Amino acid sequence: MKVLNLQCVHHHAFEGWFGSEEDFQSQLERGLVECPFCGDTGVAKLPSAPRLNLGAAQPATAPKQEVAAMPDASLQAAWLKMVRHVMAHTEDVGGRFAEEARRIHYGETEDRGIRGQASREETEALLDEGIGVLPLPIPKALKGPVQ
Repeated sequence: MKVLNLQCVHHHAFEGWFGSEEDFQSQLERGLVECPFCGDTGVAKLPSAPRLNLGAAQPATAPKQEVAAMPDASLQAAWLKMVRHVMAHTEDVGGRFAEEARRIHYGETEDRGIRGQASREETEALLDEGIGVLPLPIPKALKGPVQ
C-alpha cells in the first residue's frame, strides 16, 4: 500500500492510498482521483521522503523562515467540520433554493435553515432583496457515502 501526499490546483493538501504507483497513475488518468475539499481532479503528487529517527540529537540552529504555500491542515479540518455542521442542521431544498429562501424571508413558510443550489443571477437577486445567502462549496465526499 502506498500513501501519497497529494495537492489539487487550489492548494488543498490531502492523502491518497493506492495499491501501487501504477494504480495511482491509472486512477489519475481516468479522472478518479479528486480533491476531497473541492472535487477538483487536477491533482498532483507532492514530494515526500521517509523520515528516519536515528536517535541522535540535531545541533541547535537558527529557526528557518518558512513561506506558507498551502492552507494549514487545521484550517482545512475546521472548514470540513463547519460544512458537516451546516449539512446536519439544514434542509436540502435542491434547485428550489431561491424560491424557498423567498418564502421564508416573506413569512410564507416556517423559518428554518436551508441549503441548495442557485445560479449566480438568482443569488444576486436574493441579495438585492435583502435575503442573506452565502455560497458554500460542499465536497463530493460529504454528499454521499464514502467508499
